[in-house]
Amino acid sequence: MPEASLPLLPEGTSQLTSYISILREDTCWAYFFGMTPVFVHPGNDLSTFRMYTSQLYCEGHCKQTDITRVFGVSASSVKRSAKLYREGGAKAFFQEQKVRGSSVIKGKMKDDIQALLDDGLGERQISKETGVHQSTIEKAVQSGRLHKPSKSEIVTSLSEGSTKSERSIKDEEASTEMGTACTRQVERCMASVGILPEGAETRFEESLDVKYGGLLCALPALAANGLFIHLEKYFSLPKGFYTVQHIILLVAYMALARIKTVEKLRHEAPGELGKVMGLDRIPEVRCLRIKLSALSDDHQPEKWASELSKDWMKDSPELAGTLYIDGHVSVYHGSSAKIPKKYVSRQKLCLRGNSGYWVNDALGNPFFVVDRVVDDGMINVLKEDIVPRLLKDVPNQPNDKQLESNSVLNRFTLVFDREGYSPVFFKEMWDKHRISCLTYRKCVKDTWPEDWFQSVDVPMPNGEIVRMKLAEMGTFLGDKKNGLWLREVRKLKDSGHQTSFISSEYGSHSMADAGKMFSRWSQENFFRYMRQHYNIDGLVENSLEDLSGPIRVVNPKWRALDSQYRSINGKLSRSRATFAEMTMHPEDNPKKEVKFLQRQAELVETIEILEEEKLNIALQRKETSKHIDFEQLAEEDKFQRLAPGKKQLIDTVKMIAYRAETAMSIILRPIMAKPNEARALIRELLNSDADLCPNIEKGELHVRIHPMTSPQGNRTIQELLKHLNEAEFVYPGTKLKLRYSLGNGDKFETRPGAEKS
Repeated sequence: MPEASLPLLPEGTSQLTSYISILREDTCWAYFFGMTPVFVHPGNDLSTFRMYTSQLYCEGHCKQTDITRVFGVSASSVKRSAKLYREGGAKAFFQEQKVRGSSVIKGKMKDDIQALLDDGLGERQISKETGVHQSTIEKAVQSGRLHKPSKSEIVTSLSEGSTKSERSIKDEEASTEMGTACTRQVERCMASVGILPEGAETRFEESLDVKYGGLLCALPALAANGLFIHLEKYFSLPKGFYTVQHIILLVAYMALARIKTVEKLRHEAPGELGKVMGLDRIPEVRCLRIKLSALSDDHQPEKWASELSKDWMKDSPELAGTLYIDGHVSVYHGSSAKIPKKYVSRQKLCLRGNSGYWVNDALGNPFFVVDRVVDDGMINVLKEDIVPRLLKDVPNQPNDKQLESNSVLNRFTLVFDREGYSPVFFKEMWDKHRISCLTYRKCVKDTWPEDWFQSVDVPMPNGEIVRMKLAEMGTFLGDKKNGLWLREVRKLKDSGHQTSFISSEYGSHSMADAGKMFSRWSQENFFRYMRQHYNIDGLVENSLEDLSGPIRVVNPKWRALDSQYRSINGKLSRSRATFAEMTMHPEDNPKKEVKFLQRQAELVETIEILEEEKLNIALQRKETSKHIDFEQLAEEDKFQRLAPGKKQLIDTVKMIAYRAETAMSIILRPIMAKPNEARALIRELLNSDADLCPNIEKGELHVRIHPMTSPQGNRTIQELLKHLNEAEFVYPGTKLKLRYSLGNGDKFETRPGAEKS
């Protein structure tokens, strides 16, 4: 009887990774590599514990989230230990700690703390940011060495900025001269005659209650995900007021603020969004359309997206080793383009639209998308477009020598749904490229005994641990010529249903496969979220262009014959069912027997006619080619596609915005009681108002975010703002370092016992 190949470990062990386990007892802790013990230390030896876990983390054997999950230590503690290990090695954990001198607040530290006090932060918040004890700061304030401004002084300093009412009046007055909110008239006149080569200067003004001011909190994450990278290489605009950076940043802000179409900007105050960008106003809708069209020429958005995809894979090589592929149809509701129909699974209808095959990581973050007007299936898209690109872009692939020395080593793994199921395709990918495939198995007819299954803790890519009942065995699929042996893993549900999936990742095990396979829902969640919040299916471009290159399409004549065949076959099936029912239940009434026999004769005649028609249609369909070249289509059957450049550009910016939002939500989840609400809190932050206070002398732009709707939200957002302040991000195109705060610095501090309540 085949048994599940699951790891055998001592009772009471905790799984750190798929191959490292820990047995924790009162006297000692033991670390296992597979089933072999590799390290032991006393249970109360904190220094040795920090040294060894830092060594595991720094050498890439585990992640920071693994250590925090298993041992319950904080992420900051893991970071400090890792830094200590990198700088001083193992001996650094056993040296005597240096004691801080009595004089702490002096020099630059004193200036920094005074600046934070001037910004309105309380002693508790300053203590968290600087590491200086709260009582030390309070003593310095009491002795007069530091000055803490009163709340009235803070309000007075802020009142120097313009209010929303004052700005709206000023913007309306400007409409009688050059246009609404066009207050930089000299620069605009210079731009109109071409003597403003660098475009408008990014210049912030002191402003209160700026709508969408919270968007500035997303700027470091947008930059980290490549929003401003490679812009000069791929894009250029004629000399004018707005630069490429202004246009790209505006599209990103629109995505994060849920302004789903360019037309929606007509209902937004242009001056308010302009203040967030350091301008007098954003471009009007017509101007923005012209700029986007200029940026979309010559396939530049596609080249930019390809470059960003390579950067994202290099930044996360672990995630790039497992790629998730799924198709998504963007339904077209217009009338100008005659786009082929496709089956839309979420609506269970055949509708006109464009197919896009997305490549994401296990957390749902997108890498790139392949658009297909004529969709010939996932397997063909994988062979022709996705796999060749991944072979060039995926980092850390093993070389030929490594592949030869290890018969189960692969380059990377592809995960997809049943649409890509094909043993022939699996064999081709492994034999030709050493690429593993993972998908659900089709046509499962047998049932495995329940005693084959074992309950195991499956680590998911996001750090979550899910308990599953799994079993594994080898399975041969396909014929003798094109078939191959695959690893089949099944999950047993409480209802008794068995979910089967197969894998050609021969060096893996069932727990890893289950974690990868059931993380595929992250991509389904990505599609749903992008449709609802980022309008990824929205119509961006109305202009059409001809199809180019050799394209195979379904022959309209074959499609018509196939439709006739299906219709006749349906009528024939219904007629046969009616005749069989009459035969099984004959009429017993003699008066109705004549009509009954007459009805039977009519059905027999109808069945014979339908069978003959079905045979004729089947012969005609067989003699007709199913696929023909696009050029062979009749003129009335030919179609065009929507110009892809502008949509490719906007979709790429939306991908960056989604990745930035994800990065911010990852910071919040560990400190939230309900981690699933992290994105909702981020959306609230990004749509909140803020006060903008530039300080040219200090080289800072202070962004004072208005409070959230709840005290818990305020405390959580303060932790995010702390991370943003530590990044010390400089606004692109200026020398201003962004500093963030939330309302009055000590107003929303965590009170003693607040977490428990």
